[in-house]
Amino acid sequence: MARTSLAALFAGCLAATAPALAQQQQHGGHAQHGTPAPGDTEATRGYRAAADAMHRDMTAPYTNDVDVDFLRGMIPHHRGAIAMAKVALAHSKDPEIRRLAEGIVRAQEGEIAAMEALLKRRGAP
Repeated sequence: MARTSLAALFAGCLAATAPALAQQQQHGGHAQHGTPAPGDTEATRGYRAAADAMHRDMTAPYTNDVDVDFLRGMIPHHRGAIAMAKVALAHSKDPEIRRLAEGIVRAQEGEIAAMEALLKRRGAP
């Protein structure tokens, strides 16, 4: 294949993917979770809401303190995991999934408490 053909092919691929890449960059690299789709179940709506809240809450400004920034990012991440686990508990009938979700709620709640205590000791919001 000639160089001009490869260049044209590459340019065409970039042009075709640019809108999707721009949208992902506007949303922190994640596709929009909260956009409802026709036929979404109540569980799917719950997962979308949990993901949206998590991503929104993870946008706290960075402080340039690696430890504080880690904790402030992980707390909403864990809260999102809890929210998703609670959706599973509300809708899943699979005993294995339910046990996993219950364990996630317990573990993540404990980790959030520990992270909040670390932030408090550091005097960080």
